Amino acid sequence: MSLPKKFTVVAAALLTATLFAGCSSTASEGADAAATPKVAIGIGGQTLLTYLPTTLAEQLGYYEEEGLDVDLQDLQGGSKALTALVGGSVDVVSGYYEHTIQMQAKNQSITSFVQMGKSPAIALVVAPGSTSEIKSLDDLIGKSVGVTAPGSSTHTMLRFLLEEAGLNPDGVSVVAMGAGASAVAAMESGGVVAGVMLEPDVSVLAERTGAETVSLADLRSPEGVEEHYDTDMWPSSSFYAQSDWLEKNPETAQKLANVLTKTLAYIAEHTGTEIAAEMPETFSGGNLERYAALIEELKPQLTEDGRNSEAGAEAVLDTQRIANPEVGDAEIDLAATYTNKFVGGK
Repeated sequence: MSLPKKFTVVAAALLTATLFAGCSSTASEGADAAATPKVAIGIGGQTLLTYLPTTLAEQLGYYEEEGLDVDLQDLQGGSKALTALVGGSVDVVSGYYEHTIQMQAKNQSITSFVQMGKSPAIALVVAPGSTSEIKSLDDLIGKSVGVTAPGSSTHTMLRFLLEEAGLNPDGVSVVAMGAGASAVAAMESGGVVAGVMLEPDVSVLAERTGAETVSLADLRSPEGVEEHYDTDMWPSSSFYAQSDWLEKNPETAQKLANVLTKTLAYIAEHTGTEIAAEMPETFSGGNLERYAALIEELKPQLTEDGRNSEAGAEAVLDTQRIANPEVGDAEIDLAATYTNKFVGGK
């Protein structure tokens, strides 16, 4: 029995529409194809102040205002976030710019497209129970030193500081202590004699022990950066992605850049107290007043326009050449590791 002509036409139309819908959702690999682009962002330690703009933007509703559906994933270490990007489980990383250089040395193209931090924001802190035996970098040789994760920016900076002092960076035993509560616990327990830490962990540790922290190196300020480099800018926290993702998703990348530059402007225009009030309550570690003060100290360490600089990129490359054997004397095209085109530059 043949079907009525009207039914046949309607059925064909429905089938065609279904097929086209299926093609549009599976053939397009780019987030730009979606009405509300979905973007998974891996963060190298979400509670760390250096990544504050990433979470603050969500708290302020800026991602939603740009029409983005963002999934922020706390991956507790820069190297872990990078691994997630390469493995395809996240689209963008809120992590340190230096990873773009490291990956180019491995013939993988990753590009930073918004720059948040302009100093490493780290300090090499002596564990409270080891202050009597650890007086200098030399005393670290043969001992266990904590970093967020092996291969992370904290690990690279540890290697750089040891090399700069004429010491063998392989002479210390590196221990992964993560960030936040786990890092503070590692320092308190005596599992390490020192640790490369970021805020608010440094201040939380001092508060818990009731003693002033002893630092063997402190690069949490532009002045601290100038002690080791010929510039006061060392590009740190940024948004970076695989270069081909940026090429396929320029509109989504632009929206993300808009979000971060708007957030950076908000930070510049508001007090630490006002900013702290917008952040998740757990991020303050139970002391909102201290957290607000740390945010106020953070503000000079952030860019106001999201741009990277040639001098800053050179400083990071210098660190990598000294501290990372995989980079060493490799030919690196710095211009390919970052772009300012999404933040009003070239």
